[in-house]
Amino acid sequence: MRYLRTDPLVGIRRPRPADEEEFIAAARRSRGLHRPWLAAPDTPQEYAAYLRKNRRRENDGYLLCDRASGAIAGYANISGIVLGALRGGYLGYAAFLPYSGSGHASAGIRLVIEHAFTTLGLHRLEANIQPGNEPSRRVARKLGFRMEGYSPDYLFIDGAWRDHERWAITAKS
Repeated sequence: MRYLRTDPLVGIRRPRPADEEEFIAAARRSRGLHRPWLAAPDTPQEYAAYLRKNRRRENDGYLLCDRASGAIAGYANISGIVLGALRGGYLGYAAFLPYSGSGHASAGIRLVIEHAFTTLGLHRLEANIQPGNEPSRRVARKLGFRMEGYSPDYLFIDGAWRDHERWAITAKS
């Protein structure tokens, strides 16, 4: 497998059409873990839309893969990428069962951040996290994100407008 970046636990790579079956199975297996925080693409149509979205210039998607087996352990996306004076984007991420809590997500997201700040040339990433989503908050803190604010009714997720905390990290100058 050709990865964009690796560490001993995880490799990150782009999602492909050939990943559809494994990705959908992992998303379905992890529904209880993700709801109400997010809804991972779990149908062939949603996965195809996910791939199309990631082909647009303002989006970038990554699979977080277990190095030992090559299995998809989670995924991360950078959306709303803006270059110019901002050079930033919004980071979203999720682990899949059975890898949740194993360190795969934080290791993979660290690689995505490194890739964003070097290869993509970004300076800032923002992660919007629902206040009750302690696993995502823990990952953000572990990776050096700082909480910058609170946005009531910020995103429409799982049938409702959800409050979010705004967490951000910037590249080291």
